[in-house]
Amino acid sequence: MMRKISRIHSWLTAVAGVALLSAFVFDETPAPAIKVPAGFSVSVLGNDLGATRHIAVNGKGGVYAKLSKLKDGKGLVYLYDSDADGKLDARKNLLDYKGTGIVIKDNYLYSSSNTGVYRYQLDANGEITNIDNPEQIVTGLVAKGRDEAKGIALDNNGNIYVSVGSPDETCKEKGTNKGVYPCALLDSVGGVWRFKTNKLNQTYSDGVKYATGLKNVVGLDWNTKTNKLFVMMHGRGQFHEAFPNYYTPEMSTKLPAETMYELHEGADAGWPYVYYDQFQKKKILCPEYGGDGKKTGGEKAINPAAAFPAHLGPNGLLFYTGNAFPAKYKNGAFVAFHGQSPELKKGYMVAFVPFKNGKPSGPWEIFADNFAGIDLAKPTGPVQHRPCGLAQGPDGSIYVSDDLGGTIYKISYKGAK
Repeated sequence: MMRKISRIHSWLTAVAGVALLSAFVFDETPAPAIKVPAGFSVSVLGNDLGATRHIAVNGKGGVYAKLSKLKDGKGLVYLYDSDADGKLDARKNLLDYKGTGIVIKDNYLYSSSNTGVYRYQLDANGEITNIDNPEQIVTGLVAKGRDEAKGIALDNNGNIYVSVGSPDETCKEKGTNKGVYPCALLDSVGGVWRFKTNKLNQTYSDGVKYATGLKNVVGLDWNTKTNKLFVMMHGRGQFHEAFPNYYTPEMSTKLPAETMYELHEGADAGWPYVYYDQFQKKKILCPEYGGDGKKTGGEKAINPAAAFPAHLGPNGLLFYTGNAFPAKYKNGAFVAFHGQSPELKKGYMVAFVPFKNGKPSGPWEIFADNFAGIDLAKPTGPVQHRPCGLAQGPDGSIYVSDDLGGTIYKISYKGAK
């Protein structure tokens, strides 16, 4: 039987400038409220950790979680096994900046702030060795308070991809509903930039605008099966407020789709000129650019690889490469949804998209549900948890972070009974 929550000392000790916390450590406490398919189990590794965003798991099973808000003056939480008994029983709070993106690759941990990316060397235990002297890989990225999270992904050729969201939903002339063409915002936001992992202090001018026309991407991952970058874009909202002659409030709850894209260098997903309508299955010209909800546009823009209901807020993307789950999940994509769909009365969940030959091969399905802790169709209280980040552990389990309750979950497969 799994051990229950351990109450250890509630004190804070400074060790070489690092905050080490050992209060209320969790050791895989069962989480029966989370609904998963038969044969899977969910456990809680920690809660009240802060606004945990993206997460990464090292080779020893230690979990790093970025924070979008500083907690106790720190922006990263590290859960680890202090006595080599196979249990996560200790916690450190590290780094003095907030952010979202975090990835481990080739004994380095890459961590983003809202304006750049840092790199840290890891030792044999998967712990940071240069905590006070990181390598700054990227600096000077735009952050204006809204949609400023920088998601990151790495390929196998020494490149890092950084998403830069737009602080504006649209690209309009000030005081009007008329769209600006070409949109000057796209020079520094609304896309994904590629940089080198071994070069310091890179700015926009050192990188490559890998893809554009992406309003806000938080979840992205490198598909190692196909060597392609995939991203999840947040769609815009509230069409009816500025264009009530074309869109009703109900239409605004259903449009536009949240979209998954497979990117290549030079790709354009179409924002702010077009959006994807999952009902018409077409790229529709935005009303700021002369659209009426029916006119198509974006002939040169790429089509999404998959589309999801509006307002689900996809914040995490993970291609599953492990062998612990049933075969249907191999090389498929998990998506962490941070919001809810008014249309479905569903949300705050982890979905699964099956893949075959590098492409989505069937309809998406709900994999892990009820993080909200309430019936979203008839809510009786506030939402409890919002899934945000996803990571795969060395044992093939997957981990889910929650930036509302500050909880980290582990989802394992034990086999159908």
